[in-house]
Amino acid sequence: MIPGGKTRPYAVLGHPVEHTLSPAMHNAAFATLGRDAVYLAFDVLPEHLLNVLGAMGSMGFAGVNLTVPLKEVAYRGLTDLDESARQAGAVNTIRFTEGGMCGHNTDGYGLLRALEEAFGTKINGEHLVMLGSGGAARAAALTCAREGAASVTVVARNRERAETLKEELQRVAPTMPAAAVCEPADQPATIRQGTLVIQGTPVGMHAEDPPLFAADAFTENQQVYDLIYTFPLTATLKAAQEAGAQVANGLGMLLHQGIRAFEIWTGEAPPIEVMRKALEKAAP
Repeated sequence: MIPGGKTRPYAVLGHPVEHTLSPAMHNAAFATLGRDAVYLAFDVLPEHLLNVLGAMGSMGFAGVNLTVPLKEVAYRGLTDLDESARQAGAVNTIRFTEGGMCGHNTDGYGLLRALEEAFGTKINGEHLVMLGSGGAARAAALTCAREGAASVTVVARNRERAETLKEELQRVAPTMPAAAVCEPADQPATIRQGTLVIQGTPVGMHAEDPPLFAADAFTENQQVYDLIYTFPLTATLKAAQEAGAQVANGLGMLLHQGIRAFEIWTGEAPPIEVMRKALEKAAP
């Protein structure tokens, strides 16, 4: 369908945004459903985000996704926040209405569905080791804590941020053991104690990135999930696979958070398998 004057625009904003696969899956969904809509990608600096969003609302955009580093900027700048965004402390999906903008977060939903799909894993009872303490890691760790993880251990080098996340986890799940391990010498042994390991740092977005940890930091009894989806196997996943762990990249999370975003924008169930195939075709 060729875009025209009645076409409803959607977009993903990020900085950088060249790696995104979201246009592939959403445009495939629109085409399958016969919707006169188009999904685009724009590189937006964090300091320009709120002005850009205001302009997009005036231009008739129906919905927007946000990726790093814009999620926390939107959370701080929007006044209308869905409970999902309040819980995550970040916004990755915005719905434009006549009354303005409403911020949502579909990342937590996407993560839970992806873990279940990849490993058959329910978070309840899992001992999670979270690699990283930044925005993506924080959202993932808090989601798992709310879903009944048996424990969450944050493995990160930024001590201040890791300790802050530990305190947040203790507030969200007061009876759940939470810890922060920041000494590099202690980290491999800590990782081996987890049943589920989630890699939540940006390391791995580039082909030349080294693994966060060598194979001896993982075990054959673990499931290791990397939030990065730009490669089938990041260096960290290759190391975990070498140790015998089950591994999966972030493509499933991207799919399922996109499914939920589509539902929020349109009120309609999207063609899931069409979106999945579009992502797999577009992935490196």
